[in-house]
Amino acid sequence: MPARWVPVGGDCGQSRDFWCPSAEIKMLQARACLLERIREFFAALGVLEVETPIVSQAAASDPALASFRTHWYASGARPQTLYLHTSPELPMKRLLAAGSGPIFQICKVFRDGECGHRHHPEFSMLEWYRLHLDYRDLMTEVADLVRHALDRPTLAARHISYRELFRIHLGLDPLRADGTTLRQAAAAIPGTRELDLDRDGWLDLLLTRRIEPRLEREQLTFVYDYPPSQAALARIRPDAEPVAERFELYLGDMELANGFQELTDVDEQRRRFDAERHESSARGLEPLPVDERFLAALEAGLPETAGVALGLDRLLMVATGSTHIDQVLAFPVERA
Repeated sequence: MPARWVPVGGDCGQSRDFWCPSAEIKMLQARACLLERIREFFAALGVLEVETPIVSQAAASDPALASFRTHWYASGARPQTLYLHTSPELPMKRLLAAGSGPIFQICKVFRDGECGHRHHPEFSMLEWYRLHLDYRDLMTEVADLVRHALDRPTLAARHISYRELFRIHLGLDPLRADGTTLRQAAAAIPGTRELDLDRDGWLDLLLTRRIEPRLEREQLTFVYDYPPSQAALARIRPDAEPVAERFELYLGDMELANGFQELTDVDEQRRRFDAERHESSARGLEPLPVDERFLAALEAGLPETAGVALGLDRLLMVATGSTHIDQVLAFPVERA
């Protein structure tokens, strides 16, 4: 029987061919080649590939990330709520604290409520950690990985601070500008006049809608040193004006990766988890269980580490010139 391949936007779901994949066979082959080149890259560096659980008793505390839930029906016990991970970060750091050395992982991750031409509720992530490496040095390694994975050895890279990026494109200082100034800078964006955002919300909107489209198309752009309020799990450098030692990578306007100089202070990490749970409550969201095993690993001692997560589906979109994430997925959620 010949293979059947229905392109994105076809009528597969409404016909007798509802079972068919949306990605073409050449896309599956391109994904396999991409994964092979990534593993080849890490093998040459001596970085160990690992696996960690997809389900956990704890969940992402970040109120901006929505976790999928499932239930475990153990014999003779009440069902226990488990959560599909939004990232393998915390269990990978537990491995680092246990002495694993440098590690990487390729896995599926899950985020509820995410859907769009670059977002999908289930997607593929590459995450890796390098011991005793500065986050600025990790940027160099990330660029090398992308060049190798895409087989584009001459791809140029630019490094620019978050602050300088806003100054160049919008003429404002993102570390000092107040909410009113940021709202005014966003006024020209269609559909934003009625929005009621906090300061970080306005910064994110300006970045995605006014700055990202202007980034150089055929260039890697590393944006680094974010506002402390956007530190997530990154270390904050106590300069005269503190910044989070965090970077994001773009290729053209496509955001590909998010990296940190990892926070190793257990007391500061617990404080951040508590603040996120408080914010979730303030938004009317249910605070989710904190990962106490991760905090115990931090207390035992996490080595000085830089880490990064990279979206593999987006990297494949860049590699193949795709404009919608469904084009690189064999079975998007609507056909799963």
